[in-house]
Amino acid sequence: MALSGFKKLFRGLSRTRESLTTSLQSLVGNRPVDEETLEDLEVDLLTADLGPTLTREVVDALRQRARKGSLSTADLRPALRELLLDGLRNGAPGNDVERQAGRPHVVFVVGVNGSGKTTTIGKLAARERSAGRSVMMVAADTFRAAAIDQLQRWAERSGSDFISQREGADPASVVFDGLQAAKARGTDLVLVDTAGRLHTKANLMAELEKLTRVARKVIEGAPDEVLLVVDATTGQNGLNQARTFTQAATLTGVVLTKLDGTAKGGVTLGIHREVGIPVRMVGVGEGLDDLLQFDAEAFVDGLLGTGQEER
Repeated sequence: MALSGFKKLFRGLSRTRESLTTSLQSLVGNRPVDEETLEDLEVDLLTADLGPTLTREVVDALRQRARKGSLSTADLRPALRELLLDGLRNGAPGNDVERQAGRPHVVFVVGVNGSGKTTTIGKLAARERSAGRSVMMVAADTFRAAAIDQLQRWAERSGSDFISQREGADPASVVFDGLQAAKARGTDLVLVDTAGRLHTKANLMAELEKLTRVARKVIEGAPDEVLLVVDATTGQNGLNQARTFTQAATLTGVVLTKLDGTAKGGVTLGIHREVGIPVRMVGVGEGLDDLLQFDAEAFVDGLLGTGQEER
């Protein structure tokens, strides 16, 4: 029987949950929360890579309640759940960007090498194709060895169109050719795989700006989305990547990959809170259907081990 999205997420967050709830598991009875308990919880939150800003806000809010005598050990987990949900709700919305009728919807996919960009594109394409929409993949990462071949294999696997040039070609030229072809064919969605080099901010910005200028010569308003793919196992380094790419491009969302292999899944909340970019999707496995739309309540429940009996 196929697992539901929540069960996949709950299973994928098991390592993070074990790390995050160490101090919560040790609590017994119904006694007032003391400073030692809050300090232990703070260490757990930082270890799970929620980031210093969100961790400080959450612990300070709990501390205020504890000082007023309105927080017991039995209340701590549900109180933490609500604070984490509030942090996600107060950030930018994570809804899909509305697609314009009559032209291809263009998505630039950015991120460092090894983050899972190409695999994410393949999973996105497979999902769109299963929904009956046409997809074109554009291999604008012309610098990494075998990147073009890897993307082409995903195109064949998902039944998507594919546009590329020789290795080392100008990425902007590939984007121009791809969007021209997509426009002529009436393609629904174009997924552009960009180079995964995290070089200087100035060079990164110049490269992405050039791709944007070229895209807009073909399709007005393109790209419609710029998705940053971040490997969750890198923890705070992933947060730093998000900051760098935010300075180089107007990101519309983040895709967190490899959540099933890390104890640092809290970086999802850290990116949302500290960088202000909505998390749009999370990867919880290698299967084509293991790229899930981000659901704040399901994610927090997966982190804290709550809510599974209701799903």
